Amino acid sequence: MVNACVLAFDTSTDALSVALQCGAGLFVCNTQGGAAASAQLLPQVRTLLQRGGIALAQLQAIAFGAGPGAFTGLRTACAVAQGLGFGAGLPLVPLDSLMIVAEGARNGALDESARNGTIDESAPVDVVMDARMGEVYAGRYRWTPPRWQVLQPPALLTLPALHARWAQQPPLCVAGTALPAFGDALRCGAALRADGRFDRAAALARVAQQRWRDAGGVDAAAALPLYLRDKVALTTAERDALRAAAR
Repeated sequence: MVNACVLAFDTSTDALSVALQCGAGLFVCNTQGGAAASAQLLPQVRTLLQRGGIALAQLQAIAFGAGPGAFTGLRTACAVAQGLGFGAGLPLVPLDSLMIVAEGARNGALDESARNGTIDESAPVDVVMDARMGEVYAGRYRWTPPRWQVLQPPALLTLPALHARWAQQPPLCVAGTALPAFGDALRCGAALRADGRFDRAAALARVAQQRWRDAGGVDAAAALPLYLRDKVALTTAERDALRAAAR
């Protein structure tokens, strides 16, 4: 299968991930994001294009992590993707940021466990990302070659709501930043806990190729971030109430 020439980037977490798939191969960058993402993204894009020996206008599409994730990070990725897309006349490919984590797990802990015979390679992956404020971004995915199937689309859940969902359908494999963030409070039962250390940019590139093949792109004006939380901060009274409840 021939890969398309696609630039992809994601700033939905504290990491900045950029990947370029082109005729010269795959070029990736994984670095610190967060507050620095807006200043570093364009320079990293230029660096990868130079390494790949390709001009922006020679790309077939630009993919970006549309969310869910950090509010500022999602705005940064979407704005840069739209600016580049408008400037070069390229379609955009919005990506499910949780699917990137599922892809990382598939090529890491899930793949190793499948080879050892401890879990089936088609086992669904529950992605749970720390959304702060005691909540998680959660979704469930299954790899059915050559693509990911979305079993449960991304949702913003409290831990009790997540546990109620899992009581109905226990997870087999869990991945994401909520694992270290919540520790034992995240009740995964006997599920495989996927190691969060993976090449996020490479996983991003693979998801971008899959989505481009399956769905193509959209006009830059139609590309939007996926916001699951309208409210991004608690009032003082709400913070006091949470502290009191935790005592």
